[in-house]
Amino acid sequence: MFFRKKKEEAKPEQTKKELLYRENIKVGCRPDTQENVIRQVGQMLVDSGYVDQPYVEAMLEREKSFSTFMGNGLALPHGVEAAKKDIKASGIAVMVFPEGTSWGDEKANIVIGIAGVGEEHLQILAVIADKMLAPEAAEKLVNGDADTVYEMLAGN
Repeated sequence: MFFRKKKEEAKPEQTKKELLYRENIKVGCRPDTQENVIRQVGQMLVDSGYVDQPYVEAMLEREKSFSTFMGNGLALPHGVEAAKKDIKASGIAVMVFPEGTSWGDEKANIVIGIAGVGEEHLQILAVIADKMLAPEAAEKLVNGDADTVYEMLAGN
């Protein structure tokens, strides 16, 4: 037929991005302000092509409306609903603070920036929460190297 596209002209399949890349894991981080930490973890998402730059501001906006501190030394900053348009692919970025870093009235040791396409952010939050349920898991992440963090969060 005249209007049928050739296979190579059809919608090109993009290589699906991994949810977590080793280069998006920073261990041994020094304490910083909550805003700076959100900007850093957000910039990692930008640099990896998961989100556009405005998403970082949306992460800060989310934190103003309610804390993304989940307990057990874990904070999961992510953007507000209006920023969904700035997400290009689902992904996470991880910063580990052995000494902790201030997160409102709490202390976060593990900060995982999240970008989820559509409703995928809910699945990502659920998986992370499940993996981090045990205090031993948080301790293992805090004391582990990038490979340990990768295996715990990206492994099955």
